[in-house]
Amino acid sequence: MKVCVIGGGASGMMCATMIARKGHDVTLFEKNEKLGKKIYITGKGRCNVTNATTGNEFLQNVVSGKKFVMGAITRFNSNDTMNFFEEVGVPLKIERGNRVFPVSDKSNDIIKGLEKAMNWAGVKVFLNSNVESVVIEDSLAKSVVVNGEKYDFDRVVVATGGISYASTGSDGAGYEFAKSVGHTVIEPVPALCAIKISGNECKEVEGLSLKNVTLTSKVQDKIVYKSEIGEMLFTSNGISGPIALTTSSYINRVDFSKLKLYIDFKPALSVDALLLRIDRDIADMKAKQVSTLLEGLLPKSMVALFLKRLDVEASMKANQLNREKRKMLVNLLKNYELLPDSLENFNQAVVTAGGVNLKEINPKYMKSKLVSNLYFIGEVLDIDALTGGFNLQLAFATAVTCASDFN
Repeated sequence: MKVCVIGGGASGMMCATMIARKGHDVTLFEKNEKLGKKIYITGKGRCNVTNATTGNEFLQNVVSGKKFVMGAITRFNSNDTMNFFEEVGVPLKIERGNRVFPVSDKSNDIIKGLEKAMNWAGVKVFLNSNVESVVIEDSLAKSVVVNGEKYDFDRVVVATGGISYASTGSDGAGYEFAKSVGHTVIEPVPALCAIKISGNECKEVEGLSLKNVTLTSKVQDKIVYKSEIGEMLFTSNGISGPIALTTSSYINRVDFSKLKLYIDFKPALSVDALLLRIDRDIADMKAKQVSTLLEGLLPKSMVALFLKRLDVEASMKANQLNREKRKMLVNLLKNYELLPDSLENFNQAVVTAGGVNLKEINPKYMKSKLVSNLYFIGEVLDIDALTGGFNLQLAFATAVTCASDFN
């Protein structure tokens, strides 16, 4: 059987390998001058290749397509991924949060491992090969047009990725292939990215990193998502860092005009406990200034913003804060409101949410329900997960699931 795999990223290389291992004639086309360009930049160049969790714990980190990918991650889980790379000579290590990296801390080793696996299996790889279209005849994918030339195949696998980090070749071509054969595409939106905030406050504290805080998103007082306790960073125009990136994946389809974000600077303390602490601090401070009180509760660079929102002078004595102002301070510490403007663009997003409509794909084999010899795997599908190696694991799992249909 002659099989075409479009895209030389994580899912494409894994799928090509697994199909070729079954004795099929597999050709992989990659538009870039080299394979795995997006893999190369993942994990800040270290490549967080998977996450050493399985089952329900893994699914809890899937944002879109949770039910759809259940079978795939059961068929090929993180242990299978780790075994695959160990077998091709890439030793791995597990770090905080069960994140798995190559021992070398070099993403290029992961790419080389996948290339080696394809080479051993006999996959034919063509670089600088732009697939322009998938040709449908008699309701089947019969050929692909590459750099103006037509090539015939028995089956076609689309593994083109999303549209995040366009410099790596992710330009949405897979969506166009899907649409051209009748599939619908759920509108792509950025995921795992920074959040732009209205106003100039973030600029005033640019570079400030907050630790042990939470971030809650609400629409008309209804919680959309509340983060775990973690780290956050102020940028020149918004917020970034782990809990902000996670939040972005849950708010990327929300109407931002109705959305509000709230920072809890003291998640370990209740409102009442925090008010008691402030009363005690003020009693101990006697005639010291409000700014000194705030410096005991906050990073120093946040003090000016709190004074502004409290509408008090820095030189005011802390013991002059009346009950109303003290309650206002507690509310600011527990619910510091930010008005989101938008998400950062796709070039700043780790992954793309949205993609080929899952209702039109058979999850047993990642096979199109419209064209029986056409498959879609990886990020081109409407699936996405949180940071920590989960997205790459989804790429590998959907690839292996697809390959299971090639007997």
